[in-house]
Amino acid sequence: MNNPVFINIMVKDLNSSMEFFKKIGFDFDLRFTDENVACMIISENVYAMLQVREFFKKFTKKDICDAYKSTEAIFSIGLGSKEEVDKIVNKAFDIGGKYFKDPIDYGYMYEWGFEDLDGHLWEMFHMKAMEEFPDQ
Repeated sequence: MNNPVFINIMVKDLNSSMEFFKKIGFDFDLRFTDENVACMIISENVYAMLQVREFFKKFTKKDICDAYKSTEAIFSIGLGSKEEVDKIVNKAFDIGGKYFKDPIDYGYMYEWGFEDLDGHLWEMFHMKAMEEFPDQ
């Protein structure tokens, strides 16, 4: 399947969030970015739609989670190497991201993450190629 995936995330300050994610290496598709929403490119077919609270509320009748107090999701992104994971997480820390767990090396996968400016949890990981795993 090659279907696009859009993850909608509420942010308090759109410009600050965009600057944070730009500084750790993400780009934005300006065709789908305005004063209410920014389309962050995660990969060829995966995007995070960073949305200000009032705009985000239009899409749900439920209460919006306070990400500083509760975790609704952990956004995990696969990268090309352990070094790339460390680089992005350390950049996030340098520009205001917060610690939420130690790095873990499982042998077949390495992961580490950060909390963004709005309390959302992001986990960067590097995993061996699927071809390296034994058949079941």
